[in-house]
Amino acid sequence: MYFRNSVMEKQSWFEAWFNSPYYKVLYQNRDRNEAEDFTSALVQYLQPKMGSKMLDIGCGEGRFAIQFAQKGFEVTGIDLAEKQIEKALNLERDNLQFMVHDMRLPFYLNYFDYAFNLFTSFGYFASEKDNLKAAKSFAAGLKVGATLVIDYMNRDWVLQQLKPFELVEREGVKFEIQKDFDGKHIIKHIRFVDAENQSKHYTERVSAFVLQDFIQMFAAVGLSHQATFGDYHLADYDAAHSPRMIMIFKK
Repeated sequence: MYFRNSVMEKQSWFEAWFNSPYYKVLYQNRDRNEAEDFTSALVQYLQPKMGSKMLDIGCGEGRFAIQFAQKGFEVTGIDLAEKQIEKALNLERDNLQFMVHDMRLPFYLNYFDYAFNLFTSFGYFASEKDNLKAAKSFAAGLKVGATLVIDYMNRDWVLQQLKPFELVEREGVKFEIQKDFDGKHIIKHIRFVDAENQSKHYTERVSAFVLQDFIQMFAAVGLSHQATFGDYHLADYDAAHSPRMIMIFKK
C-alpha cells in the first residue's frame, strides 16, 4: 500500500538526494547479501517470536525489510523518499507493506514488537528538536517491553578513515566526493554530470553522534540502552576501531 502519510512539506537535502536515481547508482554496493547476513545476525541475537510485528524506519527500497519478512515476521517499511518507496512496492506481500512517512511524526502507536533504524538513517535533521521528535516517534510506536535497534556510523572510526576528496565512477558516472567534519556533522559534497549533461550537486549532512548522545536522547523518551555492537556480525563495540554502532534499546 502506498500513500503520502503526514510528510513535512519543506524539502530537505535528504529528501532531494534520496529521491534522485543517482543515489542508488553511487551506493549500489549496498547489496542484499549484506542485508541478509545482518538481519540473520539480529534475529539470532534478538530471538523474536514468529509473527512479531516489525517496523523498518528509513527503509529505502526495502532491502532489510524483505529479509525480515522472508524470515516470517510482519513487517512495515516507512521512508520519506517517495521514489524509493515506489520501488519497494514491488516487494510487497501479505506480511510486508511500505508507506511514505516522515519518521519525525507518530506512526501506529504502541503497535510494534521491534523497530529497526538501519544504515545510518538518523541524524539528518537541521535541529536537535527534530532529532528528538524522531526519537519520540520511534518510542511511541513500540509496545511496552519492545525493542529498538539503531545502526549508526561510529564517528571516531569514520574520522580516522575520512578522505577529503575522492573520485568514484559508477555506471559511467564520475562522482566527485568532498568530505569534511565541522565539529558536529560529517559533511559530504557530491558532484557529477548527469545523463542530460547537467551538473549536479548534492550535500549529505549527518550528525556526528557518539554512543552517549544516543543513550541520553533515547533515555529522554523512555528507552533504556541494553547493548552495543561494532559491526554487522555483532562483534563487541570498540569506540576507536569499530566501523558501526549497533545499539539495542528497550521500552
